[in-house]
Amino acid sequence: MDAAAFDRLIDQLRTVETRSEIILEEVPAPQKLAKFSFAFSADVSNGLTGDAEDGVGSGRFVLLHEPGGQETWESDFRCVTFMSADVEPDMHEDPMLAEVGWSWFLDSLADAGCEYSAPSGTVTRVTSASFGKLTGRSNEAEIEIRASWSPIIKSADEMFNHVNAWCNLLATVAGLPPIPDGVSVISPSRKRRTS
Repeated sequence: MDAAAFDRLIDQLRTVETRSEIILEEVPAPQKLAKFSFAFSADVSNGLTGDAEDGVGSGRFVLLHEPGGQETWESDFRCVTFMSADVEPDMHEDPMLAEVGWSWFLDSLADAGCEYSAPSGTVTRVTSASFGKLTGRSNEAEIEIRASWSPIIKSADEMFNHVNAWCNLLATVAGLPPIPDGVSVISPSRKRRTS
């Protein structure tokens, strides 16, 4: 894929729609990992008031393209993500949380009909305790997922499946309720930042 074809792919990805609790923003992508790259950041709210202060999670999605591929990718493309979200303390103590987080990742790809290879990643539990002038704050617990995979795409439209899988994973990790079948997604306005 040449620069013009990659730009057309990115123009399509800029039109992706997601649920109202997830706000996507185009952000500068890493420049040294591949010849071509593109990135979204996401903030996830609980949807109760629409305030940014209701944030329950965040993430970043990076699409990399190296014509001719890289050996570890097994492909010309690589998707890379990082996300974190608050979890309830009892869930945080579950010894299976890491395995569950990884299954959420794989399930999101399968549910979106994605074809891919070479998945890899980590799932981390994070606990924060407050001290000093912050003593009044309650302890916080989070889950973090870092993952990458090589999308197998035969047409640019199939890349939407991978972005949708990522958005669905964000919603799952952040504890948002699933959208019932037959209900349409209303996308919020998207912020665009130029590098």
